[in-house]
Amino acid sequence: MESMRRNISTKRYFVLLFTVMILTLFSITCPVYGQQAKQGEKGTFLLTIFLKHDQSKTLGEIHAQLTKSEFVKNFPPEGVEIVSWYVMMGIGQVVTLRVPAEKLRAVNRVIEQRAWGAFRTEFYATYDYKPIWEAEREKAH
Repeated sequence: MESMRRNISTKRYFVLLFTVMILTLFSITCPVYGQQAKQGEKGTFLLTIFLKHDQSKTLGEIHAQLTKSEFVKNFPPEGVEIVSWYVMMGIGQVVTLRVPAEKLRAVNRVIEQRAWGAFRTEFYATYDYKPIWEAEREKAH
């Protein structure tokens, strides 16, 4: 039994490690992923949201739930910019938003009211590491 638990923990660790590696790859190779606030947009920050598919539902059921909750009509809230939106196979969708600080509650509420039931969600504050990585790489050569 202990061996089985350890095996499951090891598998979860490798899945998490793989996910982090993929996200790092996206942040390095995709120019819009993880962008910083544009010049003059003080008071904004980047927020990455994992919209994880509820795998107990078919894609049709997920779309029906999103239609019923009017997710597409209400997301993102007014004043919030979509920086990137990717499908991550096996996980769901990964959305990065540029959010004015005063709109954080509105983003949270629209997710709670409109996305739950179709997706499980995770939120991460995000920043652009690509220029730092490029500078370090340049120094190394």
